[in-house]
Amino acid sequence: MAVELGRFGVWHGPQHWGPELAAGLERAGYGALWLGASPDACLRDAEVLLASTKSVAVGTSIVNMWKSPAADVAASYHRLEEEHPGRFLLGVGIGHPERTGEYTSPYATIVGYLDELDDAKVPADRRALAALGPKVLQVAGSRTAGALPYLTTPEHTREARRTLGGGVLLAPEQKVVLETDVEIARTTGRDYLASYLRLSNYRSNLKRLGFTENDLDDGGSDKLLDALVLHGSAVEIAEGLNAHLEAGADHVAVQQLGREGIDLLPGYEALATVLQ
Repeated sequence: MAVELGRFGVWHGPQHWGPELAAGLERAGYGALWLGASPDACLRDAEVLLASTKSVAVGTSIVNMWKSPAADVAASYHRLEEEHPGRFLLGVGIGHPERTGEYTSPYATIVGYLDELDDAKVPADRRALAALGPKVLQVAGSRTAGALPYLTTPEHTREARRTLGGGVLLAPEQKVVLETDVEIARTTGRDYLASYLRLSNYRSNLKRLGFTENDLDDGGSDKLLDALVLHGSAVEIAEGLNAHLEAGADHVAVQQLGREGIDLLPGYEALATVLQ
């Protein structure tokens, strides 16, 4: 792995990121900052995170292949590599048919996009692929540094490791709520997950993991919520995060959920003190 990610990182969309949070998370000891929600091809938001920190890795999770031409993304990659050598990991992915009008032949699109990145001299070990199912996981293992699964469980991590084999990056995202009141935590998670549970890619993957249509409908069952959104004290959440590592993950991208406007840094600092 050409970019050192450490065991734990933090994942957020651009609306949550800022220089102060980025610098604070680096001080707290997190190894990577993940920029979610389909960053633009120019990668300016990633550039801000790199400029706001000294050595922590920054990754995209993920740049949408339909939205961002490979040639433009490759040019941005080379700019960031020149400005901040060795710190940026380019995560790309196919997105969702419900959010992409021209979503056709996703597998061929993935392969073609990676071919274009090859032609533009983006090294395979400096890029990763959003992957859930076995076929795309295999592409991630053969054509990139590895896989960036989103909205998964340690059970998926275990199966993904079997598919990928050893020596390939596996960095799942995991949502958490630092809240010991179970009902409050579930409500927070359910509000956040509502839109994701309408997307066919996630629904198919969760059904592969044994969840039913009843688990997925109406905002998600308590069983589903508890699996996808860890909650409790920092110590309890740390146990759930470590379960991904025990299942074969190399790195876990933590996404803390909370009410709008909440200061996220104290929660991440509390987690950092108990993560091993």
